[in-house]
Amino acid sequence: MNGDLNKVISALSEVILEKPEQIKLALCSLLCRGHLLIEDLPGMGKTTLSHSLANVLGLSYRRVQFTSDLLPSDITGTAIYNRQEQSFEFHSGPIFSQVLLADEINRASPKTQSALLEAMEEHQVTVDGVSHQLPSPFFVIATQNPQHQSGTHPLPESQLDRFFMRISLGYPSLQAETQLIKSANKNRRTQQELSTVIDAERLARYQDELNTITISDSIIEYILRLVSFTRNTQQFSDPLSPRASISLAAASKAYAFISGRDFVLPDDVQAVFTPVCAHRLGVDSRNGEQVMEQVLQQVSVH
Repeated sequence: MNGDLNKVISALSEVILEKPEQIKLALCSLLCRGHLLIEDLPGMGKTTLSHSLANVLGLSYRRVQFTSDLLPSDITGTAIYNRQEQSFEFHSGPIFSQVLLADEINRASPKTQSALLEAMEEHQVTVDGVSHQLPSPFFVIATQNPQHQSGTHPLPESQLDRFFMRISLGYPSLQAETQLIKSANKNRRTQQELSTVIDAERLARYQDELNTITISDSIIEYILRLVSFTRNTQQFSDPLSPRASISLAAASKAYAFISGRDFVLPDDVQAVFTPVCAHRLGVDSRNGEQVMEQVLQQVSVH
């Protein structure tokens, strides 16, 4: 495994217990310059993961609690008139941070959701006709409550597609939960004391190095067989798009890179298939693993 990224995973594992695979997938998303959607019940460690990730990577961090009355300007910022200068001055909003936690994104109105998602796509916001560039890297971690909870506005399929991956932390094991209870205060201190492992400059270098990872024609053909299966079966109302196949290839390269290889194996594709594709297919996170595993079993590797 890549030494620096292994240290990042080890540091995060001190506060996110027994979830190395979810941490690895979050890093994959960041390396691919994608955005991450986490769907879970409240209290599962989503905020801890996002804040800790920013700490170990030395990135600026802001958190926005999405509510039904949140306005787009509460996120992007707004222009305020300066009487002395007799001109409008732009006051930036919390979106101007390298890691933004959009907490409970599906509690906001569709208009506010769209304001964030536009910035995710273009890496800039436009206020009163003036465009403002967002910092680099710009990584959004959005959390989403399960759709059955009251007061939620489900993200449309086109907006879900903007998220590179969707993961779920899930409940901890009883052993891990016992440890969390016994050392609750210590865990909070550990999170606050996490030191920087790699900085933004080195992260950018690793992002560029993904271009050197080899993905063979046979692996690309495997990816195409997977996406074609979703288009040819009647099982899914929204089959995978070319954007999904490109994302699947990129995530596979990132997974191989973190694992310390410079080439992609079928195992890498299978490891990222569910987090990259399940939400794009409209598969509920509660039974996503099972449905996606059935797809993998029905598509030949060679």
